[in-house]
Amino acid sequence: MCRGDDPNCVAFEEHRLRYKRDMLPERRAFLKSGFVATGGAAAMAAGGLSLVSPALAQAAAKAVKTAAHYHLPATAETVHWGYFSKSLKPQVEIASGDFVTIETLTHHANDDAERMVTGDPGAESVFLWTKDKKGVARRGAGPEDAKLGPGGGLGVHICTGPVAVRGAEPGDVLEVRILDVTPRPSANPKFKGSSFGSNAAAWWGYHYNDMLGGKKREVVTIYEVDATGGRDWAKAVYNFQWPGVTDPYGVEHPTIDYPGIPVDHAKTKRNWEVLKGIRLPVRPHFGTMGLAPAEAEMVNSIPPSYTGGNIDNWRIGKGATMYYPVAVPGALFSVGDPHASQGDSELCGTAIECSLTGTFQFVLHKKADLAGTSLEALDFPMIETADDWVLSGFSYPNYLKDLGPDAQNAIFAKSSIDLAMRDAFRKMRQFLMQAKGLTEDEAISLMSIAVDFGITQVVDGNWGVHAIVKKSIFSERTA
Repeated sequence: MCRGDDPNCVAFEEHRLRYKRDMLPERRAFLKSGFVATGGAAAMAAGGLSLVSPALAQAAAKAVKTAAHYHLPATAETVHWGYFSKSLKPQVEIASGDFVTIETLTHHANDDAERMVTGDPGAESVFLWTKDKKGVARRGAGPEDAKLGPGGGLGVHICTGPVAVRGAEPGDVLEVRILDVTPRPSANPKFKGSSFGSNAAAWWGYHYNDMLGGKKREVVTIYEVDATGGRDWAKAVYNFQWPGVTDPYGVEHPTIDYPGIPVDHAKTKRNWEVLKGIRLPVRPHFGTMGLAPAEAEMVNSIPPSYTGGNIDNWRIGKGATMYYPVAVPGALFSVGDPHASQGDSELCGTAIECSLTGTFQFVLHKKADLAGTSLEALDFPMIETADDWVLSGFSYPNYLKDLGPDAQNAIFAKSSIDLAMRDAFRKMRQFLMQAKGLTEDEAISLMSIAVDFGITQVVDGNWGVHAIVKKSIFSERTA
């Protein structure tokens, strides 16, 4: 049922107004409650532990007057494709404490336009591509005169935003609470009640140079998700081998080398007998979510970095909270790369790339209030769930600074799991010492016996390792 978040609903405007009206008293009560004053939803976890102390929450709450709720649709006018930029014009400016419902589109929707684009005005405007017109001309952080078009495909994710947070300045920390995540229903009447996503086992996947028999190929699998929420698993619909595609401008694409290429299924051989009888867990989350970095004007959306971006961790879903260091005025938050599900590593190159809508609350923590808190030294994106703290390690913590003028090219040749593991270890050591008051020896011992290190992804240029520590470990600790 549409709750004011499905633009394809015939009564969308009516439902949206009703939802905003119904939410208003709830938001006011929520913001006035001790629940928010003591750190919000995260404080409910093990022993009330949260990165946001009651004092820090109170300091942030002083800046909140009356929280507003905004809706940001995904259209050709509200998205930026394949890059972050500190110079992007905000699509909406909000205050700390405000809520924003944001629509996101997968950049793989044209793998099956019949299921993921047709009949959806927002998606149709973004994916429009004829020999005469392109809905979103720039795709990537490359030059305007790139061979494949403005941006050159140096970055692939459709990001909705940015959202500017009033008063945010470098040195602050932005808390982003993910309150809800819902799949975007197919707008094609033939597929009512379903959402669809694409998984591309592509040339950038970890597996590609290790295929049995040495036979390299790119294979796309289309999955179906229950858009009504009645089923918590996805099923495969069909797969096909990438046939080589000629785009509307007449450019040939023998591999998946540019985002949003429309696939003509008259030229594919679809296998409908794929993964029969297998239920795939649904874990809706946002692969790419973060703030604009300060180091470059146009930043490829693929490698993640210290302000977030393409982290590709399935834990960044409903109920999670993200903490980001602010690098530019206004913070400039954008979100995209929506996933219905993904395993740690994202091994073949993609997840189930499926359009989603998220509802977020933004809380700004000013630098002056951070001294002596768990967030004082935060210089990387951090995940907080009800049970865990999850730290994101990368091969290069800030590759734009670490690798110099050619960083956006060099990062793709320099990443390694060893480097990402080293970064995750150092960040967890810092966290345990600074936020939890442990000595270095205590932190190292605890990490070896109680912290889980996992491979976040090995496909995004700047490879990732995450470190997970259970909050319950500290439930009896007073400091």
